[in-house]
Amino acid sequence: GLLPMVASYSPHFGEEAPLVGRNGSGTIFFAGCNMRCEFCQNYTISQCGAGTAISCEDLADIMLHLQERRCHNINLVSPSHVVPQILRAVAIAADRGLSLPLVYNSGGYDSVATLRLLDGVVDIYMPDAKYGRDGVAWELSHARDYTSRMQAALVEMHRQVGDLILSADGIAVRGMIIRHLVLPENLAHSEAVMKFIADEISRDSYVNIMAQYHPAWRAAEGGRSPVLAALQRPITAREYAYAVQCAKESGLSRGFS
Repeated sequence: GLLPMVASYSPHFGEEAPLVGRNGSGTIFFAGCNMRCEFCQNYTISQCGAGTAISCEDLADIMLHLQERRCHNINLVSPSHVVPQILRAVAIAADRGLSLPLVYNSGGYDSVATLRLLDGVVDIYMPDAKYGRDGVAWELSHARDYTSRMQAALVEMHRQVGDLILSADGIAVRGMIIRHLVLPENLAHSEAVMKFIADEISRDSYVNIMAQYHPAWRAAEGGRSPVLAALQRPITAREYAYAVQCAKESGLSRGFS
């Protein structure tokens, strides 16, 4: 079968606090992606294919190496297109003593059939909930039917692992962390995303509302449409505050302030 392409791996301290703890999140960045976001901040990895093909045995070795580095978890970034290879590597690593929680860190554009293969294997799901409308999802990420696919995926993820559970010292043990990147001009339709999470997933959902958008990849090149033109600046404080207000008004309270 096809070998997984790995761009990098290391203890990572830039993730959510419940994943990082004191020793970092054992992050493995897979090259490639099943989305094509015009503003991707990791575009050299996701779009340009920067990475090295490795065997499933080598991938298992990486997981065990990160465990030896005392990372709190194994964080699989952009895993959606290499799930069979990940399952093989996890089986090998588990036979050799891997015991850390597995984090599935995706763009939310996952099939329910694929996620069901991961039931009982993944401990923590960390999907994006990028958009509340399909038109923008297609124009900005070339992901057809994104909202319905993302919503079905998040329902399945939550069915498997539930809301986020933390250890006594605040480290994620099991559950779901949802990420939402605020975009200029409310292009992500944050109100629709937050309402879906509160009404269809759980009001106890842990939602990281992210403010770090900046023009990258094709979004930095200039506007080929009004939507792309709007992406040529960072977000404002008011735009971020609106997304937080949407979350609070929907009844959400975890993961943001």
